[in-house]
Amino acid sequence: MKLKVGTRRSRLALWQTDYIIGMLKYRFPELEFDREIIRTTGDKIKDAPLAKIGGKGIFVKEIDEAVRDGRVEIAVHSMKDVPTELLPELHIAATPTREEVADALISAGEEKIEDLPEGSVIGTGSIRRIAEVKSYRKDLEIKDLRGNVDTRLRKLKAGKYNAIIMAAAGLKRLGFENEITQRLPEDIFIPSISQGAIAVVARRDSEVNEYLKAINHSHSMARVLAERSLLIEMGGGCQIPLGAFSKIEGDKLEIIATVISPDGSERIDVKAEGELSRPEDLGRELAEKLRAKGAEKIIQEIQLITTN
Repeated sequence: MKLKVGTRRSRLALWQTDYIIGMLKYRFPELEFDREIIRTTGDKIKDAPLAKIGGKGIFVKEIDEAVRDGRVEIAVHSMKDVPTELLPELHIAATPTREEVADALISAGEEKIEDLPEGSVIGTGSIRRIAEVKSYRKDLEIKDLRGNVDTRLRKLKAGKYNAIIMAAAGLKRLGFENEITQRLPEDIFIPSISQGAIAVVARRDSEVNEYLKAINHSHSMARVLAERSLLIEMGGGCQIPLGAFSKIEGDKLEIIATVISPDGSERIDVKAEGELSRPEDLGRELAEKLRAKGAEKIIQEIQLITTN
């Protein structure tokens, strides 16, 4: 049986795709695979902030459509790029063991974020990271940064930024771990929803689901479901400076989350603990706690900014 796997062309996307293919080949040697490179909206528009060109889904839409239409059997994505609402014919069929979730600072002068000189320029395209940096150090200047991992590192070394922030997971997967100056503390720089996780998407009615069950990591999936449930309840898109970090202790799932105003002046942090077997309930509980502390007001302010 030959399976076509849809993916973007970036080095990280190809690494993740080959990783999934390798896992499946190890368990099912009889399977054969073809990679299908598909350009997404996010690949085509490279000079605009993500929130201005659609936010969630811009790196997966065309690939998921190929799965729906039967042009490929599965798609491999970074989980944090997957929108909360998939095409009705599709589902997240598997996620392998999750990589570390921390954000990483890469500094040209090897300073940690607390030691950067006043007025230093930080590069990031993430609304969440911008808000977290402003909340932590209002004296730093933030400039938009887009592109794949290699491109972002080149821009830093060309002197366009004093430091940049990216996910540690992507740097590790591509062999750039030695570039990391500092893993930002997860209780201050709470990571993006599902950061460090890989999504394997398939049609709900596809026979390939039986194979994908073998590479699913149940604990990683539980963490992802909890965090994505929170995102769904809070309105779903990457235009919200919302971060969440979950971990498993015994048969309990613990999760912390934050919503921050765009200028960093207001920050709401909450946490909750629940049954590992009911991760989505925990995400909903956390959303209720955020709303009770005024998160809706911050979200409404953000929506006004992004629509004007």
